[in-house]
Amino acid sequence: MMRTVLTALLAMCFFPCALAASDPLATLAEQSAFKRTGHYDEVIRLCAAFAGKYPDAVRCVEFGRTPEGRPMQALVVSRSGALDAHAAHAGALPVVLMQGGIHAGEIDGKDAGFLVLREVLEGRLAKGILDKLVWVFVPVFNVDGHERFKAWNRPNQRGPEEMGWRTTAQNLNLNRDYVKADAPEMQAMLALMNAWDPIALVDLHVTDGAQFEHDISINVEPLYSGDAELRKAGLALRSAVVEKLASQGSLPLAFYPSFVEYDNPQSGFADGVPPPRFSHGYMPLRNRFGVLVETHSWKDYATRVRATRNTIVDMLELTAEHGRAWQTLAAAADQRAEQLGGSEVPLSYKASEKSHLIDFRGYAYTRTPSEISGALMTRYDESRPMIWKIPLRDDVQADATISAPQGGYVIPAAHAEKVGARLALHGIAFHVIERPLPKAALQSFRASKTTFGAKPFEDHQTLTLEGSWKNETRDIAAGSLFVPIRQAKARLLIAMLEPQAPDSLAAWGEFNGAFEMKEYMESYVAEDVARQMLKDDPQVAAEFNARLASDADFAKDPFARLTFFAQRHASWDERFNLYPVLRSALPL
Repeated sequence: MMRTVLTALLAMCFFPCALAASDPLATLAEQSAFKRTGHYDEVIRLCAAFAGKYPDAVRCVEFGRTPEGRPMQALVVSRSGALDAHAAHAGALPVVLMQGGIHAGEIDGKDAGFLVLREVLEGRLAKGILDKLVWVFVPVFNVDGHERFKAWNRPNQRGPEEMGWRTTAQNLNLNRDYVKADAPEMQAMLALMNAWDPIALVDLHVTDGAQFEHDISINVEPLYSGDAELRKAGLALRSAVVEKLASQGSLPLAFYPSFVEYDNPQSGFADGVPPPRFSHGYMPLRNRFGVLVETHSWKDYATRVRATRNTIVDMLELTAEHGRAWQTLAAAADQRAEQLGGSEVPLSYKASEKSHLIDFRGYAYTRTPSEISGALMTRYDESRPMIWKIPLRDDVQADATISAPQGGYVIPAAHAEKVGARLALHGIAFHVIERPLPKAALQSFRASKTTFGAKPFEDHQTLTLEGSWKNETRDIAAGSLFVPIRQAKARLLIAMLEPQAPDSLAAWGEFNGAFEMKEYMESYVAEDVARQMLKDDPQVAAEFNARLASDADFAKDPFARLTFFAQRHASWDERFNLYPVLRSALPL
């Protein structure tokens, strides 16, 4: 009852702002009592209007263009005098970057951000915080998707009446693109990030899923992943935001509420670390904080905007209070990252089977077979709140690790342009090897098994590799690249170039050609080669007969039997299944 009263009081404080139809800095969302949201021309107008009214505190900047030619706009907000990246760095000011509309149908962040901006600049909210930080606010990241505007673009979401589309005009999901950086929009965002070096990226979303009472979830990394000292600060940050939101009338969660078993509440939840294709999986690889904010799609738009607005305020207040301490921690983490060469580094994480029961605020529900789909279906009754006692698995551990190279990675000249461009997008340092290095002592990775994705994913055919690194000598041509492990972004470098990392360039299929057989030995030729090998080499004969006796699949596969001999012939392509990135124990 007390929480209901508190929520009602908060709504009363919130909605007078929604009636500001005559205010040129008010959004359509406010003017429509949060029934509607504006098109992108409203962002362009408000960006200029805020900068015009508050020239000492707001700068409106264009940081890129979309494939359909629209400007990508950001507002730089501070009363410190630091309205460009150089001034922010010179003043050692913490920068917090917030982005709305990476999925443009999930547009709470745009309207909540403009609401906070006006309240703070008018002095009605969080007084003094803009003296202590720089707030870079991107109202809409996926601008072209935002303008694919209609009702029912989010069928699992309550309001606004119309909204944008999830993906870009190129049908790319920007929140799968942080590492591979295919989209022009992501390339522009990475340039913005490299320029400002934000201590935290706050990514504002709306989640789909089951129906329950909780209205928002907060996920932070580093917390389970990344630098050990930053993890402690990440846990404190998540706890502080959750506590503040609870005091503001929300029912926040400190994990992403996706069931272990789809559509089955009793399966509970498993916490985890997202791969770096996602924003809050990417940021810890840069030794910075990633904060994923997910309001709940089944709450109405006003409720979601209010919760997002409170989260933005909370993050600004926490950054003003702790930002300089976070910067000190991040700088120390950068130095530790430079020492990762030769150490064990996790590639991915997973929750163990350990669990504990939690009280989760859901609704009464039934699970019965559907006469439509024939599947077991969950139906919720929102008129009957119910506490679910369900398991949460939050013992998150590394489930794949590698020993990082002592020196760094070598990109052969044939791949230098493509890989170098991708590394540069992320601000990773490398240099060109000017002279040939014959018979260099290196490590190479050969795949023992390759599994290509059965269907396209984000415009790629993905690849899973099994294999290992082994010492060998290879010639390095002039024009190759050396990428030193000794740099602050060493974790990101490892995530991109270790072939078995979940979002490596190899995993995204950037080197698929290396794992395609391009030359073949005709069967009738292989038959003659095999007979000659069996006659001339007793060891080959012994290996072949042993394989026949021990491997039934091999014994009944004519191609595998002939390939056994082709692989031992001088015509075999020694580069087949050779990953075209090498490792070095020494700087080159």
